[in-house]
Amino acid sequence: MAGSTQPLLVIEDSDEDFAAFERILRKASISNVVYRCVDGDDALDFLRHNGQYQDSTKAPRPGIILLDLNLPGTDGREVLEQIKQDSELKMIPVVVFTTSSNPKDIEICYQCGVNGYILKPIDVKKLMRTVQVLIDYWFEAVILPNSVRG
Repeated sequence: MAGSTQPLLVIEDSDEDFAAFERILRKASISNVVYRCVDGDDALDFLRHNGQYQDSTKAPRPGIILLDLNLPGTDGREVLEQIKQDSELKMIPVVVFTTSSNPKDIEICYQCGVNGYILKPIDVKKLMRTVQVLIDYWFEAVILPNSVRG
């Protein structure tokens, strides 16, 4: 079941970082639908089908969540904690993709159940390589929990 085409939810407030990520996905020929939320509250509404996301066809359950930690309002640490404490959401793999190399952030995220913690490189070539590794692992090698439902 590798090569999953499940939706990807990117929780990222930086337009520049999101645009770069999308370009890299296109270059890698990833056909997964990508949804974006720009802050933690929006992401939690998306995942719980609240507010503007009550129509679940506009907010399908993602196969994986890419999460920035430094978000306006409800930050990524809190979003991660809420996802991993929710019986409906906790099976969705969450990968933190952030500029924070703070050991405390890394420790907190793993204590909360994050599935991976990746530092965003500043260098564009390194960013491309990092995203390619992320894609190869999560979209090609791993079997995601949603893909095994009958």
